[in-house]
Amino acid sequence: MAQELNSVNISLDFLSVCEAAAIAAARTMGQGDRKYSDHVAVEAMREKMDAVPMRGRIVIGEGERDEAPMLFIGEEVGAGFHDGADPEEFPEVDIAVDPLEGTNLCALGANNAIAVLAASERGGLLNAPDIYMDKIVVGPSSRGAIDIDAPVKDNLKAIARRLSRDIEDLTVIVLERSRHKKLIGDVREAGARIRLISDGDLSAGISAAVAGTNIHALMGIGGAPEGVLTAAAMKCLNGEIQARLVFDHERLGVDKAKVPPANEVLARLREMGINDPNKVYDTNDLAPGRKVIFVATGVTDGALLKGVRFFGAGRRTHSLVMTTESRHIRFVDTVHVEGGPDTVIRF
Repeated sequence: MAQELNSVNISLDFLSVCEAAAIAAARTMGQGDRKYSDHVAVEAMREKMDAVPMRGRIVIGEGERDEAPMLFIGEEVGAGFHDGADPEEFPEVDIAVDPLEGTNLCALGANNAIAVLAASERGGLLNAPDIYMDKIVVGPSSRGAIDIDAPVKDNLKAIARRLSRDIEDLTVIVLERSRHKKLIGDVREAGARIRLISDGDLSAGISAAVAGTNIHALMGIGGAPEGVLTAAAMKCLNGEIQARLVFDHERLGVDKAKVPPANEVLARLREMGINDPNKVYDTNDLAPGRKVIFVATGVTDGALLKGVRFFGAGRRTHSLVMTTESRHIRFVDTVHVEGGPDTVIRF
């Protein structure tokens, strides 16, 4: 029988995994090559992941859309798969990764690019397809007040009521996409403010669940894998996500030829055990695990995390580490020292 997962101990191993990916990606910041930035982050994450004491399985990885060579769905990672390893000495872990969330942001040197990972005991994360997902994300104060099927104005009223403020005082993050034209109009008509972002709805969703960021909700259509990662974060932060899969090209606002035919998507969903494509998922549907781990390391500066800093004798990273088991939320500032005993450390 496999060893039980100790999420607190292994979270420090996962911290090293995200730090390695962030450092590798940060070295490519501003070079304008998003695919290369993603590639080096994937390679660094996979190499570090292979040393973690576990029998890990990637349930959300670099998807078919990205054509990435590593960390594919179903890949087995960790020291428990090395030759001669005793399977009973290692916990079985399901892992969701995005080695570089915000590839365009990193390539352009823009804010809010992160390396991120979520993990849980086997079966603790939804095996979501690499398609799109409609989402609404809020913090602990508004948990239980939202309904993804309700009009935008009604949700904003409910959020404002829970926060004891007016709708005009709310700020909603929305990805700047043509498919969100109506959503943006509805939010503005209701009186709330909007912060449009070019990429990175995962880090935006986390900001919506943390007091002091002046972000009160995330709304709109983004990636389904990012939805599961967001749910893992919400599980740790006591926030809430509601979501539904989207594969209708008209809702996505893209040419029909640019998305897989609906019958192909439905067949993929059935293979992954998803029989109701219209199901509304909540936080516990997307991340049902008892021992959920969420780790993110800043690549470029953002609202929550600082980007990687390089100096002559090393580099400095800023990370977020959370587990449902410990109920701890840690911001970890790490100086990675290179060089000999006479190295000068800068803080």
